[in-house]
Amino acid sequence: MNEHYTLNVNGAEHEVADAWLGESLLYVLRERLGLSAAKGACEQGECGSCSVLVDRELVCSCLVLAASAIGRAITTVEGLEPSGGLTDVQTAYLEAGAVQCGFCTPGLIMATHDLLDRVPRPSEMQIREELSGNVCRCTGYGRIIDAVQQVAVARSQVES
Repeated sequence: MNEHYTLNVNGAEHEVADAWLGESLLYVLRERLGLSAAKGACEQGECGSCSVLVDRELVCSCLVLAASAIGRAITTVEGLEPSGGLTDVQTAYLEAGAVQCGFCTPGLIMATHDLLDRVPRPSEMQIREELSGNVCRCTGYGRIIDAVQQVAVARSQVES
């Protein structure tokens, strides 16, 4: 049976029509709403490429039923900077050379924002632990860690 419901994604209401209630949030974001930043890689919640925030909690959207997100605030990479520009995290990833093929980058960006929102000055070990759910096959993670540290330092200087 096909259903019709509304999701709040990136601060806007999106109608999802003619949907099967068993569709993953990842599928609905990409295929029904055209928000293609979250990537479908493992489809088992192991790689982090599909990470989004649901009510400010980092989740693997491949494991979340879209219908279970009704009435909840969903944030994807596309919604991190409402002006359409780059966030400080995205800029740091570019400047540090932490973006290779880009497939894992949206998930890593979401995980980095989540981490820095909770822990403004994480240690290298905290960064490694928090980003361990994101698999990148192109880098050795060094540049990714550098980018996270750069943002943490820059944000702490602004706050001072």
